[in-house]
Amino acid sequence: MNITTSRQTWLTRRSTAGDGQPAGYRRVRRVRVLGAVSVGAVLVLAGCSSNSATSSSTTASTGGSAAGKTPITIALVTSLTGPGADQFVPGPDAFNARIAEQNAMGGVNGHMINGIVIDDQTVQPTLAIQNALSKGAFGIVAESPLFFIGAKIPQQQGVPVTGGSVDGPEWGEQPYTNMFAADTGSVDPAQPASTLPGKFMKEHGGAILGSYGYPIGGTSKVGAVNASKSFEHAGGTTGVLNTTVPLSSVDFTGDAIVAKQKNVDAVYPDMGNQSNNALVTAFQQEGVNPKVTLLPVGYQQDVVSSPAWHSLQGTYYASMFRPFSAPNAGTQAMDAAMKKYAHWTNGQFPNFAEYEAWVGADLMIQGLELAGSNPTRSNVIKDLRATKAYSASGIDPVPINYSTVFGHSASPDCRWFLRAETSGFKLISPTPECGTWMTGS
Repeated sequence: MNITTSRQTWLTRRSTAGDGQPAGYRRVRRVRVLGAVSVGAVLVLAGCSSNSATSSSTTASTGGSAAGKTPITIALVTSLTGPGADQFVPGPDAFNARIAEQNAMGGVNGHMINGIVIDDQTVQPTLAIQNALSKGAFGIVAESPLFFIGAKIPQQQGVPVTGGSVDGPEWGEQPYTNMFAADTGSVDPAQPASTLPGKFMKEHGGAILGSYGYPIGGTSKVGAVNASKSFEHAGGTTGVLNTTVPLSSVDFTGDAIVAKQKNVDAVYPDMGNQSNNALVTAFQQEGVNPKVTLLPVGYQQDVVSSPAWHSLQGTYYASMFRPFSAPNAGTQAMDAAMKKYAHWTNGQFPNFAEYEAWVGADLMIQGLELAGSNPTRSNVIKDLRATKAYSASGIDPVPINYSTVFGHSASPDCRWFLRAETSGFKLISPTPECGTWMTGS
């Protein structure tokens, strides 16, 4: 879709199920993101900074509007500094590009959108949320590994929250019905394992698994544990399950030695890119040559040019968002907007943070569109909760039904898989592979 397409065409197209996406896909939850930081880090006291980044519309940035209506402010709360920054720093470019694209189409029902970016420094989500609301944020796009710490504030004030469920189960827990995960729809607080990662690693020759994650309360630890359960369900055994890796650690020599002793031939590190890449490199240096290494994050441009790329050859990557190498209307629209507003060049593609920020902003914009010419927070929440087929124009793998998904994981559980090769990431299949949720796991 060209970014000059009318807003009504955009809305009509987005509200339909599919957009050419493969049937029966959702995400692979818990095979994903950075886990929460340690308790000690949470107690660090630091003031929150804000990077106010308005949209590209001149009228919006000066307080005007094409239709004479009051601009609407939405805030991206994310981690630009602190221990989680390596995962989330690129997100604001995509957030701002999605807003600029909407403003170029006349805004939302005559309202221009102001975008502001608030840095929670990883460890200060409460202050960041308060900062966003003090700056007049109508809604919040959350992309933070510790957002759950401050989630009560927007919930109590009736503020709509969209974004990525990268931090914890509050996205699917009462009373947080104001929260809408644009990537997963919701979260099952029981956090069941999926058959998908274990099935994939077993089919690619793995027999003994080494699984690694960060320790405290976030998706990393759960992802590592669930990968072990999934692998054993597929018929493999777990040789190493280490969920005590310090956040953003790059020291894995000891882990490599233990993995070699345990004859580990399948590796699943559910950590940030810095840690995952260091682990793969350390294993190679210590002579651990697994038959399959599966990374739940890391499919992104800068990995190809990183010093670790040579060590990563042959490694598999899972993507919960449609890769640009399997284009559809959604990826083409994002690509056009990022070229125009974020100065992308041909061949660039999003990293995880950019995908998350784009779909988070997109879902908030859809909520504003649905709420009419004079949207209220309560109407945005009500209308999003009634939305039955959101897919970010096919960037999400299947439409999400927000009227039914809250509190459990949508089925099936699917991802696209890619393989690191000399020239870049090779897509295994244009259609995602899917698994089922292991109830009771």
